Amino acid sequence: MPPPPERPAGLRETKRRQTRLALITAALTLVDERGADRVTVDEISALAEVSPRTFFNYFPTKEDALVGDPLEGSTDLRQQLLAVPAGTPLLDALLTALGPAMRQIQAERALWLLRMRVISAHPQLLPLLIAAAATAEQELAAAVAERLSLPPDHPFPPVAAAVANAALRVAVMRWAADTGGARPLSDHTREAFGIVAAGLAAPVSTIEESDA
Repeated sequence: MPPPPERPAGLRETKRRQTRLALITAALTLVDERGADRVTVDEISALAEVSPRTFFNYFPTKEDALVGDPLEGSTDLRQQLLAVPAGTPLLDALLTALGPAMRQIQAERALWLLRMRVISAHPQLLPLLIAAAATAEQELAAAVAERLSLPPDHPFPPVAAAVANAALRVAVMRWAADTGGARPLSDHTREAFGIVAAGLAAPVSTIEESDA
């Protein structure tokens, strides 16, 4: 009997992302309900309807599943940044490149709020979160350097990446704190990036109050 035909690469990658997202969601859901110490890999795998062996194909530990970025593998910030037309100011280019990620986060608001709640309740996860953020920031800095044709040791790309990352983090936190969800994440992000673009100039109201 001939072997079954292989799945196209796109379908395999979609299935892989679906499985990864199911494991992240299962881990966050169970830990939110019971606490990290009362949840096992076997229980996470069962809720995601995969085997524990499959779990370890995606994550080395339970903690990595809790911190795992649901966007991983679904967006390529480097390609999106390089695709923005040349001559576009960097902050505008970054906003454009971040567009698909922001739309996905907005669409998966409940999952992201769950993730943030679990991480906030379990400080032991912070080192993993910091490490993941540092890796993402380094990748963004490399993409900025490539876009601007700067050498790898130039100080501008890491500074730009750090500032953009901080602005995005503030935007996400403000978006998450908006219990009504009236303002989309994209609005919060544009607002934060606008403050950076203005050179961190103090708001007019603050200046007027200090002069009074």
